[in-house]
Amino acid sequence: MLSLLKDHLSEEFFSILGPDFSEKDYTHLDLSSQKTSEVDLDLSTEFALENYIHSYLNQKKAKAAFGGYLEQRNLYSRSSYFGMETTGNKRDIHLGLDIWAPSGTLIYAPTDGIVHSLKNNTNHGDYGPTLVLEHHTYKLRWYSLYGHLALDTLSKFNSGERITKGEAFASLGSNEVNGNYPPHLHYQLIFDLEGYIGDYPGVTSEGKLNYYSNNCPDPNLVLNFGI
Repeated sequence: MLSLLKDHLSEEFFSILGPDFSEKDYTHLDLSSQKTSEVDLDLSTEFALENYIHSYLNQKKAKAAFGGYLEQRNLYSRSSYFGMETTGNKRDIHLGLDIWAPSGTLIYAPTDGIVHSLKNNTNHGDYGPTLVLEHHTYKLRWYSLYGHLALDTLSKFNSGERITKGEAFASLGSNEVNGNYPPHLHYQLIFDLEGYIGDYPGVTSEGKLNYYSNNCPDPNLVLNFGI
């Protein structure tokens, strides 16, 4: 499925935050456990992380940051939703690509899709408002998940509505609604949605990494950031 998807996707960079963000306006951000430990970053609240990202963007002279696919992070230890290390089911490996930018920033569709489902995932550290699009590329059906959206996204669409490539269809939510994170988009590709509605695991454990990394390919296949 992965090779089929690769064969039918554009190789051009797509600015998921729209025409006001050119490729040079984005910078890569490492939030791995190793990196956040190196800089002694307190991840117990969203505010320390937000200050770190703001300073990082200023340092890089960038408007937005991206990164995180298959990144192992300490970030999720602040919420029991992701499991505890003592249970052997600690989920700390990120399955999507995060794009960090101010709340209210518009999100543009990288490719045509149909609204599959919407849901407000309200667990601490969860997605908050979430939209899932269904796509058909040649003979392949696949999905894209957009998490941490503004709350009004949930009332804008119904299942079955079409979203066209380049359409501004959602915006980034604030920490009050997005699962208690600094504003960002969680963008994830999924082959088998497994019956989920407006949701799908975005973080996995090491024991299940092989399955989820095959079912959730690198979102950079679609966005083509220069990494």
